[in-house]
Amino acid sequence: MKKTFQYSIAAVLLLTGYTKTFAQKQDDNIGTEVVNVVKPYTPSISDAFKVKETPTLEDEETSKKENIQYNIFSFPVASTFTPSKGKAANVDKSPEEKIFSNYVTLAAGNYGTVNAELFVTENVSNTDYFGGMLRHSSSQGGIKDTALDDKFFNTALDLTYGSRTKAMSWNADFGYKHQIYNWYGIYPGIFDEATTDAINEQQTYYTLYLGGRLALGDSFLKESSLKFSRFWDAYGSAENRFVAKPSLEFDIVEQKIKADFVLDYIGGSFDQTYFGGASYKYGFTNFGFQPSIKIHKDDLTVNVGVGFFYSAAQEAGENKFFIYPQVTGSYKVVGDLMIFYAGLEGSLQQNSYHDFVQENFFVSPTLGVAPTDQKYDIYAGLKGKLASSISYNIRGSYKNEENKPLFKSNGYDYFNANTDGYAYANSFDVVYDNIKTVSFFGELKADFSKNVSFGVNGTFSSYTTDVQKEAWNLPSVKLSTNLDVTITPKWYAGTSLFFVGERKDVFRQYSVTTPYPDEFVTLKSYFDLNAHVGYKYSERLTFFLKGNNLANQDYQRWLNYPVQGLQIMGGASYKFDF
Repeated sequence: MKKTFQYSIAAVLLLTGYTKTFAQKQDDNIGTEVVNVVKPYTPSISDAFKVKETPTLEDEETSKKENIQYNIFSFPVASTFTPSKGKAANVDKSPEEKIFSNYVTLAAGNYGTVNAELFVTENVSNTDYFGGMLRHSSSQGGIKDTALDDKFFNTALDLTYGSRTKAMSWNADFGYKHQIYNWYGIYPGIFDEATTDAINEQQTYYTLYLGGRLALGDSFLKESSLKFSRFWDAYGSAENRFVAKPSLEFDIVEQKIKADFVLDYIGGSFDQTYFGGASYKYGFTNFGFQPSIKIHKDDLTVNVGVGFFYSAAQEAGENKFFIYPQVTGSYKVVGDLMIFYAGLEGSLQQNSYHDFVQENFFVSPTLGVAPTDQKYDIYAGLKGKLASSISYNIRGSYKNEENKPLFKSNGYDYFNANTDGYAYANSFDVVYDNIKTVSFFGELKADFSKNVSFGVNGTFSSYTTDVQKEAWNLPSVKLSTNLDVTITPKWYAGTSLFFVGERKDVFRQYSVTTPYPDEFVTLKSYFDLNAHVGYKYSERLTFFLKGNNLANQDYQRWLNYPVQGLQIMGGASYKFDF
C-alpha cells in the first residue's frame, strides 16, 4: 500500500513537471524531489465541505428582478400571391317546373260524355289582371232500364277583372250558367208506355250574376263583398238575390275588434203549385250584425261574439228577431301536436231555389222557400300532427236547427190537373222540420313524401225530428278516402272512394177512389270507386285517363234515380301563355 501510494505521487509530479516543460525553455532543469509519506490518508465525513440549504448572501442589497419587454419591429413586405376564386360545388337538382298562366282540357268517354275546360288569365298592367273560366260537361245518357231521357248538359262562364295594390285590392265578377237535366226517375210499374211517351221530362236552368269585392289595406274597412244573381227556369220560376257583406276590423287596447254586417235579400215566384194551383211568391230580407273580439294569450286564442239578425218577410211569413251565440276558442295542449278547440255558434241561413237545385237537380219548380234558424251548434275536438307529415282532426257536435229543409219525393195524384214533366212522382219537394243532429267527424291526412299523399275522413250522424217521420234523404254515415302518387316525373296516378250510408224516403199515391198507404223506402248504402292516371308528355301537354264507378255499382243517389255504371273517359290538357 505504501509503495503504491508513492508511485502515485511520483506519477502526479512527473505529469506536472512535463506540463511546465512546455511553458519554459527546454534547457531549464528544475531537478527532482522525493516525498516520503509516513502515514496514509484516511478521510472522514466531518472533513467534507457542507453546502447549506439556505445560502448566505454577502451582498448588502438583494438585486431586483428586471422586467424584460419584448417588442416586434414589423414592416410591410410586398407580395405577389393572388388567391384563386372559390367555386361552388355542383349540386344535382331537378329543374323547376314552368308555370303557365292558361290551360285547355278536352276529354270524352262512354255514355256520350264530354268534358271541356278553358282557363285564361292575363296581367293587364303591373296592378290589374283579367281572368276567365269556361266549363262544359254533358252526357247523352243511357242508364239501363230507364224509360225517360236521362241526358244532362252543364255549361258555365265566369269572368273577373281586378286590381291589387298595397293600399287597396278589388275585383269585379260576371258569370252565366246554363244547365239541362231530366226528371227521369219514374216509379216502376205505375205508368204504361203511352203515358211515359207523353211526358216532357226536360228542365232547363239559367243563372246570371254580377259581383265584386273591395279590401283596403290600411283601413278599418278590411273587406266588403257584393253579389246580385238572377236564377230562372223553363217553367216560369224566377228568383233574385242580393247579398252585401261589409266587414270592419280595428284594434282597441291591443285587442282585435271585428264587426261583420250582412244584408241578404231574396225574392222569387213559382208559376204554379205541384197540384196545379195558382202561382205564388216568396221574399225575405235578412239584416245581420255580428261583433266579436279576439283574445290571444300564450297558447290560448278565444273569439267572443254575438250575432243579431232581423228577418223581414215580404210575402208569406213573419218578421222575426234572432240573437245567436258566436264563441270559438282553441288551446295548444302540446304545441302543434295537439290543439283543443271548441265553439258555440248560431246563425240565420238564407235558403234559395238556386241552392236547392244545385244540391238536387230533380226538385220540382213548386217549392216553399224560407230561411233556417240554426239556433246553436256546440262542438269540441282535437286536431294536430301525429308526425311532421301526418295531421289529424276529430270533432263531436250537437246542432239544433229550426225550419231545416229536407228533400222528400213528390207523390203521384191520379186526378192531378198538373201534367207537367215533374208531376209523375219523379221529382222532389222541400219540407221543413226542427232537426237535432248529433255527429262525430274524424279526418287523417298524410304526406308520406312529396310524391305520395293520402287522406281519409268520415262523418257519423244521428237525427231527431219533430214533425217528419224521418230525416228524409240524410245519410247517417259518409266516408271518403283518396290516394295520389307521383310515380315518375312523367307518370302520376290517384284513386278515391266514397261511401254513403242508407237514407230514408217515402212514395205516395193519391186517388179519390182508392186509398193508398204510404210506402216507406230505404235507399241502400253505396260506394263509388274512382281512379285516374296521367302521363306528362311535355311541360305543356298531359294525357290522362279517368274511371268512375269502377265497381259498376247500380245504386240510387235519390229515390228512383239510378246512376250511370262504369264510366271511362280519356283526354288531354295543354298549358300555354300568350
